[in-house]
Amino acid sequence: MKKNILWVLFIILGFASGVIFSRYINSFYYSLFPKTENSTMLKILPKPFEKYSILNLSETVVKPSNINIEEEISENEDFTSNLFSISFDPTLKDKNTKKVTGLINLPTKKGKYPIILMLRGYVDQKIYTTGIGTQRGGEYFAKNGFITIAPDFLGYAGSDTEASNIFESRFQTYTTALTLLDSLNTIAQWDQKNVFIWGHSNGGQIALTLLEITGRQIPTVLWAPVSKPFPYSILYYTDESDDLGKLIRKELSQFEDNYDVNQYSIHNYLNRIKSPLQIHQGSLDDAVPIDWTNDLVQKLEDLEVDFKYHKYQGADHNLQPSWNLAVQQSLNFFQSFIK
Repeated sequence: MKKNILWVLFIILGFASGVIFSRYINSFYYSLFPKTENSTMLKILPKPFEKYSILNLSETVVKPSNINIEEEISENEDFTSNLFSISFDPTLKDKNTKKVTGLINLPTKKGKYPIILMLRGYVDQKIYTTGIGTQRGGEYFAKNGFITIAPDFLGYAGSDTEASNIFESRFQTYTTALTLLDSLNTIAQWDQKNVFIWGHSNGGQIALTLLEITGRQIPTVLWAPVSKPFPYSILYYTDESDDLGKLIRKELSQFEDNYDVNQYSIHNYLNRIKSPLQIHQGSLDDAVPIDWTNDLVQKLEDLEVDFKYHKYQGADHNLQPSWNLAVQQSLNFFQSFIK
């Protein structure tokens, strides 16, 4: 009888202890994460942009698409310039397809040719037309036996609308370029072997990001690349916007609350670059200070990345008045890697 009473008391004490402990834990939990009127537990916020981090993109399988050659813009003896389009899901989830347009130059003589993916810098959407930022260089390379392809990016020219969030829109320039790289074999005149990248200004930043994501050996030419860490690389230019950067700073504050910005910044993954580089910089560049590029070059040297650096005394952001020399040296670089 006594044993039964002891067992009952033991069970009651155990239950009471559990209740007290549970209340203590709940009290401690809500002291850290207070309840609101509309919630009974801590909300776990979704992080839809995690998929765009450099390492996550490096592990994502990119689904190739078809590059459609569309209307002819111009024709000369050496090449034709055409609009092209490609449709794909910029989130890489194969759900919501969008169209991106751009400019492709195709040599007129029959044969197979190497190809250069050309990535332009920032241009205001209000004044942008297909080819701005890449047209002159693209024509020069096409005259010398290269196919060149330059996307407009979402929100520009005939492309579909960009993402509503300014940072997702930025990250989707990477997924656009990645999809193009993996879809080049749909261009009949490509030789299926030789692919190169040319990037100017923010296009240089996109190019560096591509090299970090893919880890591929794609010989790349960079003209005055934006190379400072994200998000400083954006904040530096906020005085050029109509609201002097108010919207960008607001969006950035929310982004930094939810994400580690270092996971989206090229400065953190330069060691993943395996490609030979040729870098060009003007001393009087007022958009990308020469100190930025000097700093990038030093980091690449410390990492033993294969590169050549060309500085042009008195040249501006577009390498004027040394454009002819810069584009010739770029051509020589590409030609030296043709297999």
